[in-house]
Amino acid sequence: MATPSITVSETPLVLYALRRADDALILGHRLSEWCGHAPAMEEDMALANIGLDLIGQARELYAYAATAEGKANDEDTFAYLRDVRQYRNLLLCEQPNGDFARTILRQFLYSAFADAYWRAMMASTDATLAAIAAKSEKESAYHLRHSAEWVIRLGDGTEESHRRAKEAVDHLWAFTGELFHADDSDAALIADGIAVDPERLRAGWTDMVANVLATATLTQPKSGWMQKGGRSGLHSEHLGHLLSELQSLQRTFPGATW
Repeated sequence: MATPSITVSETPLVLYALRRADDALILGHRLSEWCGHAPAMEEDMALANIGLDLIGQARELYAYAATAEGKANDEDTFAYLRDVRQYRNLLLCEQPNGDFARTILRQFLYSAFADAYWRAMMASTDATLAAIAAKSEKESAYHLRHSAEWVIRLGDGTEESHRRAKEAVDHLWAFTGELFHADDSDAALIADGIAVDPERLRAGWTDMVANVLATATLTQPKSGWMQKGGRSGLHSEHLGHLLSELQSLQRTFPGATW
């Protein structure tokens, strides 16, 4: 008999931590799907290590969310025993890997935001979030550098690599607007200095992305229409498939340990 989903008391602080944890877990899982399939052994290891970094961030954030909630949930129940609508990750993070170019562009667009976000969060008035940010920023700086170098290599490479990189940018661009999402749940946390207003990071992200794409001879899409919904639990069909794999063991054998 499958294990039912947990209930979560989504106070603003719990929800804030879960949203960032879900980003990291889902993107980390996506990168794990490349293990043994990357175009070179070195890149196979690089993607796996980035994925591990992200999953490590998710664990710390889930553990903090559990402490803030003060109930029976922990990092494992948050990861394995919530249903699709309870996940609050960015739609960008759940998009399928596609080819190598799409994976790299997805990572770059996310990392360009995450690096600035974690740097800003180091000044959080919440000591735990500030400590998580200090560790995460060191990792995100590498993620950004690695993915940006690959974007340039692909965009300014062969005709085929340029075509694939261009298709990746065009496909993923509509998911980038959600990076700057903030709602009423975030407002008090931002006012108290606990959270960062993501709108403050938009200009820096835009400049970073524009500079890298220009160096890669790639054109930034002009469309201003953006997808949204992930932060409020409305997801693409891809997340359900991902979670069915991610959660299968724990749902089938509750409490199983290695």
